[in-house]
Amino acid sequence: MSYIKQYYDKVQQLLGQVLEEQEQLLDEVAQLMVKAVKEGNSLYLFGASHAGIVAEDAFYRAGGFALFNPIFSPALMLNVEPVTLTSKVERLEGYGQILLHSKPVKAGDVIFIHSVSGRNPVAVDLAIEARQRGMKVVSLTNLTYSKSVTSRHSSGKRLFEVSDFVIDNFGEPGDAAVSIQSLSQKVAPTSTIIGSFVIHSIVLQIITHLEQSGSDVPIFRSANLDGGDDYNETMMSKYKEQIHYM
Repeated sequence: MSYIKQYYDKVQQLLGQVLEEQEQLLDEVAQLMVKAVKEGNSLYLFGASHAGIVAEDAFYRAGGFALFNPIFSPALMLNVEPVTLTSKVERLEGYGQILLHSKPVKAGDVIFIHSVSGRNPVAVDLAIEARQRGMKVVSLTNLTYSKSVTSRHSSGKRLFEVSDFVIDNFGEPGDAAVSIQSLSQKVAPTSTIIGSFVIHSIVLQIITHLEQSGSDVPIFRSANLDGGDDYNETMMSKYKEQIHYM
């Protein structure tokens, strides 16, 4: 079997597992977010380094939910040089608290934190601080991976241990999934594909519940379609109290 086919089969298996075992959980998270939105609260997304790709994928894009507010830090993004700085900063205890303090968060808000290993202080700090502020914490992690490693946070906690809702990406420890005959290191990570499926599935359930209640659905239109800019500008003005990235 080719390496590509092995990868395809693995991704397909994981997508099926997420759907079969966690569809209800994804719906519960969507309902939590709908409740927050209806009460005038805000939704936040965070991930460090490659985990942050899911946050980038979910906000400010055509067909995307307009009320997702990313928490970005230049030191944790992949365009920083040297890129190894991201690994050092995500292990810096207290930095997550600083990031959260930079946003107008309040009790009733929801934060979605993606961390595959769930062991590094920046994600754990964010979760602990968010809960102390009365926010709800949704984590996307790899439980098998996370339970096989120790925390790098002084509390000894990993992300799944300080979250209100825990979504498992069902990946392998180390994330990469395809064994290569000549290498000891596996290749082809699965967390980004699964993470994007998870967050967009949550969006679909958010839309479902908003529609069922007769509420408006704040979804972006493509800026490259006629009328897209005007539509998006009107929508962002309407929801300006819940959009913090403009």
